[in-house]
Amino acid sequence: MAINMSLFSVNAILLLSTDDSSRILTRYYSPPHIPHNAHGNDYPGANPYPTLKEQKAFEKGLLEKTAKQTSDVILYDNRVVVFKMESDVMLYVVGGADENEIMLYSVILALRDALNILLKNSVDKRTLIENYDLASLCIDEIVDDGIILETDPVVISNRVSRPPAQDAPNMQGIDLSEEGLLKIYQFGKQKLGERLRQGL
Repeated sequence: MAINMSLFSVNAILLLSTDDSSRILTRYYSPPHIPHNAHGNDYPGANPYPTLKEQKAFEKGLLEKTAKQTSDVILYDNRVVVFKMESDVMLYVVGGADENEIMLYSVILALRDALNILLKNSVDKRTLIENYDLASLCIDEIVDDGIILETDPVVISNRVSRPPAQDAPNMQGIDLSEEGLLKIYQFGKQKLGERLRQGL
Protein backbone atom coordinates (compact mmCIF):
# COMPACT_ATOMS: atom_id res chain seq x y z
CA MET A 1 0.00 0.00 0.00
CA ALA A 2 1.31 3.42 -0.95
CA ILE A 3 2.04 5.90 1.81
CA ASN A 4 -0.18 8.98 1.84
CA MET A 5 2.11 11.85 0.83
CA SER A 6 -0.59 14.48 0.68
CA LEU A 7 -0.50 17.92 2.28
CA PHE A 8 -4.21 17.56 3.06
CA SER A 9 -3.85 16.17 6.57
CA VAL A 10 -6.79 17.69 8.49
CA ASN A 11 -10.32 16.48 7.72
CA ALA A 12 -12.11 18.62 10.30
CA ILE A 13 -11.73 21.05 13.19
CA LEU A 14 -14.61 21.00 15.64
CA LEU A 15 -15.50 23.17 18.62
CA LEU A 16 -18.41 21.49 20.41
CA SER A 17 -20.25 22.31 23.61
CA THR A 18 -20.15 19.61 26.29
CA ASP A 19 -23.27 20.96 28.03
CA ASP A 20 -25.84 20.40 25.30
CA SER A 21 -23.74 18.66 22.61
CA SER A 22 -24.26 21.59 20.26
CA ARG A 23 -21.95 22.94 17.60
CA ILE A 24 -20.10 26.14 18.34
CA LEU A 25 -17.84 26.19 15.28
CA THR A 26 -17.11 23.36 12.85
CA ARG A 27 -14.99 23.21 9.73
CA TYR A 28 -14.87 20.18 7.45
CA TYR A 29 -12.19 20.24 4.77
CA SER A 30 -11.66 18.66 1.40
CA PRO A 31 -9.10 19.52 -1.29
CA PRO A 32 -10.23 22.13 -3.82
CA HIS A 33 -9.20 19.87 -6.71
CA ILE A 34 -10.26 16.22 -6.77
CA PRO A 35 -7.68 13.84 -8.31
CA HIS A 36 -8.68 12.53 -11.75
CA ASN A 37 -8.51 8.89 -10.64
CA ALA A 38 -10.62 9.38 -7.46
CA HIS A 39 -13.77 7.37 -6.87
CA GLY A 40 -16.12 8.71 -4.19
CA ASN A 41 -14.29 9.74 -1.02
CA ASP A 42 -11.24 7.49 -1.35
CA TYR A 43 -8.63 10.15 -2.14
CA PRO A 44 -6.29 11.81 0.42
CA GLY A 45 -7.91 14.63 2.35
CA ALA A 46 -11.45 13.89 1.17
CA ASN A 47 -14.28 15.05 3.43
CA PRO A 48 -15.61 11.82 4.96
CA TYR A 49 -18.88 13.47 6.07
CA PRO A 50 -20.28 15.51 3.18
CA THR A 51 -23.85 15.94 4.48
CA LEU A 52 -25.02 17.77 7.59
CA LYS A 53 -26.79 14.65 8.86
CA GLU A 54 -23.55 12.60 8.68
CA GLN A 55 -21.59 15.42 10.34
CA LYS A 56 -24.01 15.72 13.27
CA ALA A 57 -24.08 11.93 13.75
CA PHE A 58 -20.26 11.86 13.77
CA GLU A 59 -20.08 14.77 16.25
CA LYS A 60 -22.63 13.20 18.60
CA GLY A 61 -20.80 9.87 18.63
CA LEU A 62 -17.47 11.62 19.07
CA LEU A 63 -18.69 13.57 22.11
CA GLU A 64 -20.06 10.38 23.67
CA LYS A 65 -16.80 8.52 23.02
CA THR A 66 -14.50 11.27 24.33
CA ALA A 67 -16.55 12.15 27.42
CA LYS A 68 -15.05 9.17 29.26
CA GLN A 69 -11.53 9.31 27.79
CA THR A 70 -8.41 10.24 29.69
CA SER A 71 -6.09 10.30 26.68
CA ASP A 72 -5.92 13.07 24.07
CA VAL A 73 -5.72 10.85 20.97
CA ILE A 74 -8.27 8.25 19.86
CA LEU A 75 -9.17 6.30 16.74
CA TYR A 76 -12.87 6.84 16.01
CA ASP A 77 -14.77 5.89 12.84
CA ASN A 78 -11.47 5.02 11.13
CA ARG A 79 -10.17 8.55 11.83
CA VAL A 80 -7.43 9.79 14.13
CA VAL A 81 -8.98 12.33 16.49
CA VAL A 82 -7.00 14.52 18.87
CA PHE A 83 -8.90 16.61 21.38
CA LYS A 84 -8.61 18.96 24.32
CA MET A 85 -11.20 20.13 26.82
CA GLU A 86 -11.42 23.79 27.78
CA SER A 87 -14.10 24.64 30.37
CA ASP A 88 -17.38 23.57 28.70
CA VAL A 89 -15.92 23.26 25.18
CA MET A 90 -14.29 20.30 23.44
CA LEU A 91 -11.74 21.13 20.73
CA TYR A 92 -11.23 18.40 18.11
CA VAL A 93 -8.87 17.95 15.17
CA VAL A 94 -9.77 15.04 12.89
CA GLY A 95 -7.38 13.43 10.41
CA GLY A 96 -7.19 10.28 8.32
CA ALA A 97 -6.40 6.89 9.88
CA ASP A 98 -2.82 6.99 8.56
CA GLU A 99 -2.16 10.58 9.62
CA ASN A 100 0.64 11.57 11.99
CA GLU A 101 -0.83 11.99 15.49
CA ILE A 102 1.96 14.29 16.65
CA MET A 103 1.33 16.69 13.79
CA LEU A 104 -2.42 16.74 14.52
CA TYR A 105 -1.65 17.18 18.22
CA SER A 106 0.49 20.24 17.43
CA VAL A 107 -2.53 21.70 15.58
CA ILE A 108 -4.85 21.19 18.57
CA LEU A 109 -2.28 22.73 20.94
CA ALA A 110 -1.84 25.71 18.60
CA LEU A 111 -5.62 26.17 18.44
CA ARG A 112 -6.03 25.94 22.22
CA ASP A 113 -3.13 28.27 23.00
CA ALA A 114 -4.06 30.83 20.33
CA LEU A 115 -7.66 30.92 21.60
CA ASN A 116 -6.37 31.38 25.16
CA ILE A 117 -4.23 34.33 24.02
CA LEU A 118 -7.02 35.92 21.96
CA LEU A 119 -9.78 35.38 24.53
CA LYS A 120 -7.59 36.17 27.56
CA ASN A 121 -7.71 32.65 29.07
CA SER A 122 -11.51 32.55 28.94
CA VAL A 123 -12.27 29.82 26.42
CA ASP A 124 -15.87 28.85 27.11
CA LYS A 125 -19.03 28.55 25.03
CA ARG A 126 -20.33 32.04 25.75
CA THR A 127 -17.01 33.75 25.06
CA LEU A 128 -16.49 31.77 21.85
CA ILE A 129 -19.94 32.74 20.57
CA GLU A 130 -19.35 36.41 21.45
CA ASN A 131 -15.95 36.30 19.71
CA TYR A 132 -16.95 34.03 16.85
CA ASP A 133 -15.01 36.14 14.36
CA LEU A 134 -11.73 35.74 16.25
CA ALA A 135 -12.22 31.98 16.64
CA SER A 136 -13.05 31.60 12.96
CA LEU A 137 -10.03 33.63 11.86
CA CYS A 138 -7.84 31.68 14.27
CA ILE A 139 -8.86 28.39 12.65
CA ASP A 140 -8.35 29.89 9.18
CA GLU A 141 -4.81 30.94 10.11
CA ILE A 142 -3.98 27.42 11.31
CA VAL A 143 -5.55 25.29 8.55
CA ASP A 144 -6.61 26.11 5.00
CA ASP A 145 -8.45 23.46 2.95
CA GLY A 146 -7.01 20.77 5.23
CA ILE A 147 -3.39 21.96 4.87
CA ILE A 148 -1.62 22.95 8.08
CA LEU A 149 -0.23 26.47 7.67
CA GLU A 150 0.93 27.58 11.11
CA THR A 151 1.28 26.04 14.59
CA ASP A 152 2.84 28.89 16.57
CA PRO A 153 0.06 30.34 18.77
CA VAL A 154 1.77 33.72 19.18
CA VAL A 155 2.08 34.22 15.42
CA ILE A 156 -1.53 33.09 14.91
CA SER A 157 -2.90 35.44 17.57
CA ASN A 158 -0.85 38.34 16.18
CA ARG A 159 -2.21 37.77 12.67
CA VAL A 160 -5.78 37.53 13.94
CA SER A 161 -5.75 40.44 16.39
CA ARG A 162 -4.33 43.19 14.17
CA PRO A 163 -4.37 43.94 10.44
CA PRO A 164 -1.22 43.47 8.35
CA ALA A 165 0.93 46.59 8.14
CA GLN A 166 0.79 46.81 4.33
CA ASP A 167 -3.04 46.82 4.37
CA ALA A 168 -3.43 49.52 6.99
CA PRO A 169 -3.12 52.97 5.39
CA ASN A 170 -0.36 55.17 6.73
CA MET A 171 -2.20 58.14 8.21
CA GLN A 172 1.00 59.88 9.31
CA GLY A 173 1.74 63.11 7.47
CA ILE A 174 -1.67 63.48 5.80
CA ASP A 175 -3.05 66.99 6.12
CA LEU A 176 -6.81 66.68 6.64
CA SER A 177 -7.41 70.41 7.02
CA GLU A 178 -9.41 72.38 4.44
CA GLU A 179 -6.21 73.53 2.74
CA GLY A 180 -4.83 69.97 2.59
CA LEU A 181 -8.04 68.58 1.10
CA LEU A 182 -8.07 71.39 -1.47
CA LYS A 183 -4.50 70.47 -2.48
CA ILE A 184 -5.52 66.81 -2.87
CA TYR A 185 -8.51 67.85 -4.99
CA GLN A 186 -6.34 70.07 -7.23
CA PHE A 187 -3.75 67.30 -7.63
CA GLY A 188 -6.43 64.74 -8.58
CA LYS A 189 -8.05 67.20 -11.02
CA GLN A 190 -4.68 67.90 -12.65
CA LYS A 191 -3.83 64.17 -13.05
CA LEU A 192 -7.28 63.39 -14.45
CA GLY A 193 -6.94 66.23 -16.97
CA GLU A 194 -3.52 64.92 -18.08
CA ARG A 195 -4.90 61.38 -18.54
CA LEU A 196 -7.85 62.64 -20.56
CA ARG A 197 -5.55 64.66 -22.84
CA GLN A 198 -3.38 61.57 -23.37
CA GLY A 199 -6.43 59.54 -24.37
CA LEU A 200 -6.57 57.46 -21.19
